[in-house]
Amino acid sequence: MRCATLLAAAIVVLFTLKAMPQETVQDRLPAPPSGKAWKLVWHDEFDGTTLDESRWEVPPDGKRRDGYWMRKAISLDGKGHLVLRAFREGDKFIDGCIRTRGKFEHAFGYYVARVQLQKQPGHWSAFWLYHPSVGKVGNEGRDGTEIDIFEKPWLDDRVQHALHWDGYGKDHKSEGKVSRVPGVMEGFHTFSLLWLPDQYVFYVDGTETWRTKAGGVCQTPLYLKLSDEIGNWAGDIRKARLPDQCLVDYVRVYDLVEKP
Repeated sequence: MRCATLLAAAIVVLFTLKAMPQETVQDRLPAPPSGKAWKLVWHDEFDGTTLDESRWEVPPDGKRRDGYWMRKAISLDGKGHLVLRAFREGDKFIDGCIRTRGKFEHAFGYYVARVQLQKQPGHWSAFWLYHPSVGKVGNEGRDGTEIDIFEKPWLDDRVQHALHWDGYGKDHKSEGKVSRVPGVMEGFHTFSLLWLPDQYVFYVDGTETWRTKAGGVCQTPLYLKLSDEIGNWAGDIRKARLPDQCLVDYVRVYDLVEKP
């Protein structure tokens, strides 16, 4: 009986260990204002082997820039990572995107993704916030701004942050910043945004890289997007050794709340 009890306990411990994330990374959050504290309000650690579609939507398969966004480019590796692959099928170049449209749309707070970047030219990874309200014209970016927390078209130490508002036609406006982050192409790094009602603050690995009020600061909820894009901005995809991939360890969103 004692052996059976010990065996049962060992099985419980084994399954518990298997269920735990392989690595828990604590975020370097900005110091909160007096009387406030950070609270995690939404996250995905990408555990398991299947994308959680209660959190994420996968856009329908279709043309996207110089490639195709397709569901087959998206997977979880069973080691706690989302995998966004870029590969070739015949004369088509394929990559993918996931988004929280209709599932999590939020304004303000601290947004962070921990990412290992792609290695080949011709495609770029990005973590961004979006909503069709970006197309509204007349109140600058207050009624809708595309916020590119990071885009990475270059295979060096440059990282781009950008804002787009008033649509993408003749009234389109934008502002951006290219930061240099030595070593960013190696291993995992965090890309973050502190979105306040009166300003945006961008970070890489917890270090501030850009502070701006461009567009008057968006006041409306946006949804999250993780994507890979194929296009000449990143070079010639025909010169890439494919398949290539971008890994995402987690995405987390924090809000400022009253300190308990």
